[in-house]
Amino acid sequence: MTYQIGFVIEQALGHVTHGQNLQKNVAQDSTVKAHWALPRWQTTGLGSKIPVYKSNWTVQAGLQTRQMLRQIGRQATLDAIFFHTQITAVLAQDWMRKIPSIVSLDATPLQYDSLGEFYAHEAGPSALENWKWRLNRDCYRTARHIVTWSEWAKQGLVDAYEVPAEKITVIPPGVNVNEWTNPTSRRYEQGDPVKILFVGGNLERKGGLVLLEAFRTLRQRLTTAAATSGGHEESPIELHLVTRDTLPPEPGLYVYNNMQPNSQPLKELYYQSDLFCLPTFGDCLPMVLSEAGATGLPTISTNVAAIPEIVADGDTGFIVPPGNVEALTAVLQRLIIDPQLRRHQGENAVQTVSALFDAQANARQLLHLIKEVAAENKTKI
Repeated sequence: MTYQIGFVIEQALGHVTHGQNLQKNVAQDSTVKAHWALPRWQTTGLGSKIPVYKSNWTVQAGLQTRQMLRQIGRQATLDAIFFHTQITAVLAQDWMRKIPSIVSLDATPLQYDSLGEFYAHEAGPSALENWKWRLNRDCYRTARHIVTWSEWAKQGLVDAYEVPAEKITVIPPGVNVNEWTNPTSRRYEQGDPVKILFVGGNLERKGGLVLLEAFRTLRQRLTTAAATSGGHEESPIELHLVTRDTLPPEPGLYVYNNMQPNSQPLKELYYQSDLFCLPTFGDCLPMVLSEAGATGLPTISTNVAAIPEIVADGDTGFIVPPGNVEALTAVLQRLIIDPQLRRHQGENAVQTVSALFDAQANARQLLHLIKEVAAENKTKI
């Protein structure tokens, strides 16, 4: 049996990489004929001049989704539609009533609102927020099933949107682990500088400025200690930042502004690093944490949203409070001076990501769920 499935994937932030991984992995299933709809934020053309549309992502994504589904509908009779995220689905509920649909999300709108200050996002007037809540609740009711990236997001649906827990399946995103596994042995000997890696487009929101402060403190501290003990005066640590933001040069700092997701140069940077740090203020479940784990890096991050579901404090890395430079400096120093701890946590990280965040395995689980929903509808017909 062949399934005609529509995949609507919003093209914003980490959802772009998620969509790329899905496209690659869905193509491996010969029983699925996939039709892709990829709504993007429009900054040029007529759309950038229309009031409301030009400034509202839900409206943009919703109207683009409807147009794309109409185009797909002229070419194929869909058995099911997969929407990621609910932003693409809330204005397509008439499609969801006609065609069995699954809605996928990394966070509920209310959870996103709780992180809003870090995304330059503000809640609107109460009447508008109540309307938005009802619209999303109805979208979740209309969906045949819901997929969340985390237990945190699942609980948000149950607690705030009247969604039964049995209607929700947690299927995290991730990376194709076999494509990210480090092909060379990582260095654990002392001598060369320990390389700290950060990957985050928005330096401030992702905690990059906090990391910079901790790095400068540690660099001075460790350089002084090495010189006092008769060692080399060169810095024993380096900080490598992959980000959209630019920074003035300073010793031990390397900035990369043009790295592309899933690219070989980015993978090589992971392979050459010794530990990963993302002390973010606002994130749901950053996919870079899967990348770091797959390449065998111990990871430092924050107790924000679903991050503790992938970074196990003391086991695969360390969790620190966001914005706490002192706590961040302490765990960085602990990993820098202890190569065996880095090795142990890096090995545990590989095991965790391989078991729970392998995009290939999780795509197979997702396709099985979509086919079940589609098959139920075929049986009814």
